[in-house]
Amino acid sequence: MRIINIILRIITGSVFIFSGTVKAIDPLGSAYKFHDYFQAFGIDFLQPFALPLAVLLCLAEFIAGFSVLTGIRYREGITAMSLLILFFTPLTFILALTNPVSDCGCFGDAIHLTNWQTFGKNIILFILVLVLFTGRKSASEKLTPSKGWMISGAAMILFVLFSLYNLRYLPVIDFLPYKTGNNIPDLMKIPDGAPVTRYETTFIYEKDGIKKEFTLENYPASDSSWRFIDQKSVIIEKGYEPPVHDFSIVTSDNSDITEAVLSNRGSTLLLVSRKLDLAKPERLKAGFDLGKQCLSQGIDFYILTASGTSEIQGYDPGLRFCQTDEITLKTMVRSNPGYILLKNGTIKGKWSWANIPDKNKISEIIK
Repeated sequence: MRIINIILRIITGSVFIFSGTVKAIDPLGSAYKFHDYFQAFGIDFLQPFALPLAVLLCLAEFIAGFSVLTGIRYREGITAMSLLILFFTPLTFILALTNPVSDCGCFGDAIHLTNWQTFGKNIILFILVLVLFTGRKSASEKLTPSKGWMISGAAMILFVLFSLYNLRYLPVIDFLPYKTGNNIPDLMKIPDGAPVTRYETTFIYEKDGIKKEFTLENYPASDSSWRFIDQKSVIIEKGYEPPVHDFSIVTSDNSDITEAVLSNRGSTLLLVSRKLDLAKPERLKAGFDLGKQCLSQGIDFYILTASGTSEIQGYDPGLRFCQTDEITLKTMVRSNPGYILLKNGTIKGKWSWANIPDKNKISEIIK
């Protein structure tokens, strides 16, 4: 039993530590997932708490896993782990049934699981944690209470600081497709022979006040007494989706310059601000100033945003503002504003507002 107990502690502790850590690497990504769930369940009033809740959740997972794995404050750790699994197991079952958000985000963007896979994972963890919880009283503490709490407290502080560092300076590990070194055009390609998405189209016709659904095989093409009302398409088999999709850059005069930007053999600096009004003015100004310096040195500079035309009109008309999908902007860089340096479609560098590069650093990178 002692060996089994050790194995269970290693498994559960490692899973919780991993889950908490990958979320802490990208706390803003976890906050976006909270946003999706709040919107799906109609509790938008909780949106302002998304980021604090994201940090709190990854901290709870990490410290519970740390306690169970190391044996430091073990009883408190297994109790916290039990509460977490008791809460999330029924929740993930509801998510699997309703599927409001396709990816639960339990492992951040490091590993993507469907809602049913997440529920299955939680069922296994529930059983393992239950075994550990029932035997918690026989476990002995390795350290005195004061030393145990001191180490646990230090681990919590370091973990929160780690989360805040990633929030301020971008994730230390970029799990997203727009990471430094990646070529965006390559990631937009669909390989030859890749499966395509299959749809089932249903046609709705009406006759004598009665509506009926038909398929392509049996719709009443030769019977003019049926009147067409509507049609709907449902995905029956999802095909291959490239890592980068729905990426486009459209200027204020509705010109699509995506291809021109990605095929530019020179260098292009992109200032990414998903919403201009959500970014602090002084941070935007620093980016605009850098952009003007880049333009004077022959480096293209564009501002990508999902803000409306009316918001853009209040800024310097000499700068080039472009429209890009907000979800794409969130994926490109976890900062508002953030910066991406491109050369021939390849990402040469990424920065947040906190470590905005100067023109000399950009010049060194593009040499």
